[in-house]
Amino acid sequence: MKVLVIYADRFAYEPAIKNLDEVETIEKGAAHENCIVAFIQMEEDDEEKSIASREKKLVNHLKWTARKNDTQYIVLHSFAHLSESKASPGFTKAIFDAAEKRLQNAEYQTAQTPFGYFLDLDIKAPGHSLARIWASL
Repeated sequence: MKVLVIYADRFAYEPAIKNLDEVETIEKGAAHENCIVAFIQMEEDDEEKSIASREKKLVNHLKWTARKNDTQYIVLHSFAHLSESKASPGFTKAIFDAAEKRLQNAEYQTAQTPFGYFLDLDIKAPGHSLARIWASL
């Protein structure tokens, strides 16, 4: 799993192109403020491990980055451009849903960008040392 986390003063998106037929149609975008935006790519070898183990590792990393940036708001974004290896869409979505549930149980505010879409993005991110963190988990 590869994760690029960006702290954003503002993160907004609009659906541009649906690239998975099996996902619901989304026509409306959203905007979020004072949040961690996690660009996440699940890799093929992640599927050899349990969903619970991958989700726990992801959540621990996201909670750490949120604390470092003094926010309780985390946005999960599927971003299959951090590695050549890709997990299946079903496995990836299962990780996202499990991670979101665990974060909410820990009293974080969460959101997911539309899964299976290319999005037009608008990001306003400050330039300080922990505002951008990349990890291979």
